[in-house]
Amino acid sequence: MARSSERDTDAVRGFLPPQNDEERMLMRHAEDLARTAMQREIPRYSAFLSDREQLLAEAAMHRAGCNCWHWEGGWPGAERKVLCVEPETTAPALPVACLCIKCKMAPGAEPPRHQDYLGSLLGLELKREAVGDIVPDVSGAGSAWIFTLKSAARVILSDLCKVGNMSVSVEEKELAQVPAFSGTERETLTATVSSLRLESVLAAMLHCSRGMAGELIAAGRVEVNHVAMSSAHAPVYNMDVFTVRGKGRYQITELPGKYHRLYQVLTSLDGVQKDAEEWWIWSPYRMCRV
Repeated sequence: MARSSERDTDAVRGFLPPQNDEERMLMRHAEDLARTAMQREIPRYSAFLSDREQLLAEAAMHRAGCNCWHWEGGWPGAERKVLCVEPETTAPALPVACLCIKCKMAPGAEPPRHQDYLGSLLGLELKREAVGDIVPDVSGAGSAWIFTLKSAARVILSDLCKVGNMSVSVEEKELAQVPAFSGTERETLTATVSSLRLESVLAAMLHCSRGMAGELIAAGRVEVNHVAMSSAHAPVYNMDVFTVRGKGRYQITELPGKYHRLYQVLTSLDGVQKDAEEWWIWSPYRMCRV
């Protein structure tokens, strides 16, 4: 039976320490960057980091006592970013390059998708951390803006000739030339859940049974804030981001703490409240970048 909870619905998930050797190594590397930059007074830069890696690197900066760092992704809404540690006495060296890829499309052909661009770049034997955001042109013109490390940009400029089965041209652009990209349209749905547990919330998001949601979790296909989840009963918090492999990405943006008939429900930041006692709207969203 569902029951009400006294938990503060404004609470958000706290910092989750490193979960494995790879994450611990990332934090040590970030601390090494900070110490080297401060001791030798030279700028130091990481590769592109995911959201989870950014949280770990930020914690490493605080632990190292470094306050001369910032993020650079190439454009204001970047998801993947480079950690830049730049002491005040140094001349910063911009680590991010911007490339514009244009496809030679036949009439009626479908433009390449994000995974097509990424697959072609990785086919050049580039590592994933050398590539930042890939922003395809939503107009269907068959072009994309790609942000990479400077070393990767040189490889792409000289070697990339096809994306999928389409011939392409590549041109380097200044970051000041990057256009203002339009935001991703979000779908608004309504849902109720019996408890703020991963299994229940995931079932509401995907419109499936809790049993099927549990199978996705057990198969390792579910991440919360970029950390793989193994327990179907794990609690969820306000602002948690859910990544379900093969399904999409979702976020809880507000938990009003309202109950009706022993059910707690979710609401979205951009939703409209339908009934203060019963229904609240929440918003799953699908990201245009991975």
